[in-house]
Amino acid sequence: MSEPAVLTSVEDGIGTITMNRPEARNALNQDMRRGLAEAVARMRDDAGVHTVILTGAGGAFCSGGDITHMLDTAQTGLPWRERIRGLHHWFPELVNLEKPVIAAVDGPAFGAGLSLALAADFVIATQRASFCAVFGRIGLVPDLGCMHLLPRIVGRQKAKELVFTARVVSAREAQQLDMVYDVVQDADALQAAALQLARRFGEASSAAIGMAKNIMNQAFELDARTMAELEAYAQTMCRSSAYHLDAVQRFSAKEPLRFDWDRKQ
Repeated sequence: MSEPAVLTSVEDGIGTITMNRPEARNALNQDMRRGLAEAVARMRDDAGVHTVILTGAGGAFCSGGDITHMLDTAQTGLPWRERIRGLHHWFPELVNLEKPVIAAVDGPAFGAGLSLALAADFVIATQRASFCAVFGRIGLVPDLGCMHLLPRIVGRQKAKELVFTARVVSAREAQQLDMVYDVVQDADALQAAALQLARRFGEASSAAIGMAKNIMNQAFELDARTMAELEAYAQTMCRSSAYHLDAVQRFSAKEPLRFDWDRKQ
């Protein structure tokens, strides 16, 4: 019996989603799509998970859509449109997951794999990681949210260049373009760095981070007044939380706060 296309685990509050088709460089097929949808829902609904790591098995993050499905010329027109639209039932759940999401990228993040990396809040990449909006090479437009996410991260002009040329971007260039948070040496260092970053969120307020993420993810679509209203609502909710009240008491008593990023090196 073959292994699932997507593996999930939870340990010490850190949820890990692993794309697990190494023989196909973790190309996105129907099994993986279903697996990712289930995995994202599991991480969303598990209150014990404070941070999520998304990664790929076998030296690749995700090489894009499974080309074998593209050979099925019988599925065209409206059926194919519905198939693509099906991606957007679960992908926004990943983008807007109210927990920090870390993409640990080794090897290629091409096509849909690029979109999956961009969906994360932080991308850590190995030196051999590479990124490509490869769609143009086969006469397609970017999908899985790429045309929404990429311009917001690298700017519209650079996004157009990357899409029009379909060129490969190295890990170092991706870091310069703000697509990547940090670059590490190899796969072993990648796992250690992702876990270290995830652990540093362990004592943070999941509610505060979740609401801040939710609002900031809408910053390019909403006007300043609407953003201010959302901010006021979120702050009111957080101010009455047990986490905030405990933090105020600790501060008044000159005790260390539960969450201090600089202290948790």
